[in-house]
Amino acid sequence: MSEEKKPTTTKVPDGHTPFYTTRQKAPTEKGFVGYETIWKPLQKEVEYKTPKKP
Repeated sequence: MSEEKKPTTTKVPDGHTPFYTTRQKAPTEKGFVGYETIWKPLQKEVEYKTPKKP
């Protein structure tokens, strides 16, 4: 009679910004839905070159 119904979660689309992307994680046993953040590199690293001697 009184069966527990699990709340239905809707799939949220990925969020895109110039610096990071967020994705919805799968719900846990308790129904908690989290988000994962994937950061894009903010700067490029260039190999160091020693300057020429005068």
